[in-house]
Amino acid sequence: MPQVAIITDSDSSLPPALAKKYNIPQVPITIHFDEESYTTNVDINDFELFELIDRKNKLPTTSAPAPGAFQKVFQEAIDSGAESIICLTVSSKVSATYNAALQAAEMFPDNDITVVDSLNLSMGQGLMVLQAAIKASQNASKEEILETINDVRNRLHVFAVLPTLKYLAMGGRVGKLAAGFADAFNIKPILTVKEGKLDLLEKVRTQKKAETRLIELLKESVQDKKIEKIAMIHVNNIAGVQNLFSMMKENFTCPDDVIFAEFTAGLSVHAGSGVVGYAILTES
Repeated sequence: MPQVAIITDSDSSLPPALAKKYNIPQVPITIHFDEESYTTNVDINDFELFELIDRKNKLPTTSAPAPGAFQKVFQEAIDSGAESIICLTVSSKVSATYNAALQAAEMFPDNDITVVDSLNLSMGQGLMVLQAAIKASQNASKEEILETINDVRNRLHVFAVLPTLKYLAMGGRVGKLAAGFADAFNIKPILTVKEGKLDLLEKVRTQKKAETRLIELLKESVQDKKIEKIAMIHVNNIAGVQNLFSMMKENFTCPDDVIFAEFTAGLSVHAGSGVVGYAILTES
């Protein structure tokens, strides 16, 4: 095991196979339908989540991992020989996960545990975690990995489009009348991550125009730089996100090792089915 263990939570959207490759535990977010609870990446995925939502005609609630969940993973890393631990969590602006990890770290006063607020989510967070894990696999020091995390943070760009406001209306985040109006007029909100929160950037009419706008936003973000990493994000819409990536390849030189990732249930419940988007990392 590397001398520095990298740990995160399931809101990082890292595909399980990729997390396993780099030995990255993802402490799971929990989904609650009344008395029924489900664990992200264990017994619920995006497809199963929206099957339940549509059948019950209601949104579940979500809960951050308890400090004990992080305590367990921290102990496992220590028992495996890690000299230091870096835990990167979903933004503290959208979840109590960061505070739970901090509380867990306090249970290990004799161990070197650093908890980092990613101020990001989904594969924005995931790319930070992945780059940290790659550095750890090269036996970089804790200080070098923390420098990498800060560097990556400044080179990330995350954008996505919502195909419907139905699920935001179900959760009370927009009025049902406004959601019906937006859907009737085919209005597609474009989201980005701003100051640690998922932020409404603008509204575009039709899915095609929204996807074209995502390409324009990518051009504005990349400018004259190269794209180092790409993660394509979707909620039950692999065909849509593959089409979006095809549009990206027509306009940019893209790296070969592109990641296709589900948003994952802890986040998907807040956005809705059908989302497509991307997180990119530009070169320095």
